[in-house]
Amino acid sequence: GGTAAFVDAEHALDPVYAEKLGVQMEDLLVSQPDTGEQALEITDMLVRSGAVDVVIVDSVAALTPKAEIEGEMGDSHVGLQARLMSQALRKLTGNIKRSNCLV
Repeated sequence: GGTAAFVDAEHALDPVYAEKLGVQMEDLLVSQPDTGEQALEITDMLVRSGAVDVVIVDSVAALTPKAEIEGEMGDSHVGLQARLMSQALRKLTGNIKRSNCLV
């Protein structure tokens, strides 16, 4: 009976299908960020707000760093996503513990 948020990094949420599965779409907070940084900032803001009980991120693999999105095809972006996730998790961990939110 809590509040849930869905961070749709894949931009693939199908509201009709979700409702068929029992999701009450009118009660679900949905965000469709453009970059991995944006998705993780939104997640952190939701956690810190204390207004949500659960945050779903779909999916970690789709959290593409801004530099990769804005770069040219073939550019090397070795370790960017790993660095992004590492920094975000260090930041999120304490906030999650304080808010008792499930991510």
